[in-house]
Parts: sequence; structure tokens; C-alpha cells
Amino acid sequence: MELSLDPRARRLLRTLISQHIRDGEPVGSRTLARSSGLDVSPATIRNIMADLEEIGLVAAPHASAGRIPTAQGYRVFVDSLLQIKPVQEAEVSRMRANLAAGAGTQALLSNTSELLSAMSQFVGVVTVPQRGQFAFRHIDFVPLDGQRVLVILVFTDNEVQNRIITPRRAYTPSELEQTANFLNSHFAGRPLQEIRATLLRDLRDTRSEMEQLLSAAVELSEQALGGPPGSNDDMLLAGQTRLMGVQELSDLDRLRELFEAFSRKREILQLLERTIHAQGVRVFIGEETGLAPLDGCTVVTAPYGANGRVLGVLGVIGPTRMAYDRVIPMVQATADLLGAALNPEAPAP
Repeated sequence: MELSLDPRARRLLRTLISQHIRDGEPVGSRTLARSSGLDVSPATIRNIMADLEEIGLVAAPHASAGRIPTAQGYRVFVDSLLQIKPVQEAEVSRMRANLAAGAGTQALLSNTSELLSAMSQFVGVVTVPQRGQFAFRHIDFVPLDGQRVLVILVFTDNEVQNRIITPRRAYTPSELEQTANFLNSHFAGRPLQEIRATLLRDLRDTRSEMEQLLSAAVELSEQALGGPPGSNDDMLLAGQTRLMGVQELSDLDRLRELFEAFSRKREILQLLERTIHAQGVRVFIGEETGLAPLDGCTVVTAPYGANGRVLGVLGVIGPTRMAYDRVIPMVQATADLLGAALNPEAPAP
């Protein structure tokens, strides 16, 4: 939001918002006169506050009770008045200990949502990458009853998954073993899209005894490596109940709408996915989220990734009255540390 504010108005707005974030109360002219360091009278401050109210940056909740920032006021604060505090090294060390490399991806992501919630005292959220983005290390096929096949998958990020698939025809144990050996020897460490394209090309080009094996490899690998359909584990949330203690969100109807949105996940996931190609931290304040239940909230997000690929988005959901100077660098630091844990060969951030 581009607004031309003179230096006094900028300083008073920054002081008012900082004071309100700290205390949660409307800020009066006398308090601003003492806290701002400006050599101006309370009457002058009242005039400047009236101007800020007229352009929609502050509001007076009650007559003569001081003013509070609006969502637009917070936007100006975040964009042009905020002084970011870097995360202290001791805190980074504690975060790194909670996100140690070597754990499976699912455990890391769960730890990340819990860590974001504990550090912010609000809701921590992490989107879960699709399994197709990870290469597999080893695959086994075990025949079950009828045409069903148990797939045992070990991924390069240490996750192990068991899936049951139903191919179009029944495969003998010998065919399943032969196909698994073929996939393990030729495609371990390569992503699904690359495997599929190579198999289809080879199948198109071959006219040999390999055709039957390649046909089996195409069908079984597409089902086995495509990810389980209808998975609900596309987003991890932690700390939703922390919002029940937030003064600004204490209205029961608002809380119910908020918790219903958390339960559905879909709308929040779509919001987060809008930021997956963002450069660094994005901040959505109030109506900017496009979600009515989040009107009184701020969402701070950052993408995370490994090996040069973006895998997902993490962030914090809390009230608009949050310590932006602390939450914004914390979200970025968490994204960097999660990426390092998912890519342990890279230099630590």
C-alpha cells in the first residue's frame, strides 16, 4: 500500500502499532507523546491521528479511548515501517536441533509445524510435498489375493511406505520380482516423471522380448509411485487451540468459523500454494487472505525446498496483532533449516 506519509506521521504510526502489539490496548495521544520521542504537543498528535484515521490506517474503537491500527495500518507497518530483528544464534541452534537431518520427511514436517507453533504461540502450518517429488531408493512388489499387489517403497528421504495397488491384470510372483529388479537397477534415485517418460519411450522404441517387462514396469510404476489417491496429509497444522486465548479472536462465532476452516484445510492449502514460488516471506493481513474466517488474522508464509527444488510452504497463522519483527525472520529461518534438513549434503544455513 503506497501512501505518502510525512516523517512525523510515520513515526507516530510506528509507535502506535508497536505499543498496541505489545499491550493490546488502544493508544492515546498522551501515551504517544511520551513514547514517540517527538517534541510535539498532544493536540498536534491528535490532529495527526485524525488524519491517519481519515485515510484508514487507524481506528477509534471507543470515543476518547485512543486508537488501534487497522489491517491497512498493519500493511503499511509491515511494508515500510517495520524494523526486523534477526533470529539470535542461540535460538537458531535450538531450532536446528528440532529439525535434525536424518529423520523421515513426515517426522521433520510434523516437528516443523510444532516448532512454528511453539515459537510463535500461534498456529504452525506446513504443506506436505507430493510423494512424486521424491525419488525412490528401492521398490518391492508382493502378490496378494486376486490381482492386488503390495508395494513396499523406500524413498531417498528415508520415508518407507506400503501401498496396495490393483493392476489391470494379474502378475505372477516371477513377473513382479523381475519388474522390481528392473526398476531398482535402472531407475532408483530418479523422480517419477522422468521414470515414466523413459519407460514409455523405451516401450515405443523396442520390438524385443523386453516389451512385456517394460509394459509391466510402466503399469506397476505408475500406480506404485504416483502417490496414494485421496490422501488428507497434504497439510500439517499445530497449535490451533492457542488461538482460543487470543483476545482479538475470543468471539465464539469467529472461533468456530476459524476452526471449521482449519478442519476443511482446502481453502488454507490453496492460500499457501499461492506463495509456493514467492521469493522469501509473504504476509497476508486480514482480508488479503481472501478467506472470511481469517479476516482477523495474519498469515506469514515462506517456501521451503531441497536440491534446488521448491517442495512446499510453511508459516504461522495468528491474529493481526502479532510481533511481526520476530515472526517474519523466524518463519524464514525455519524454512531455511527445514530445507537444510531435507538436503543434508548442502552447507548448513
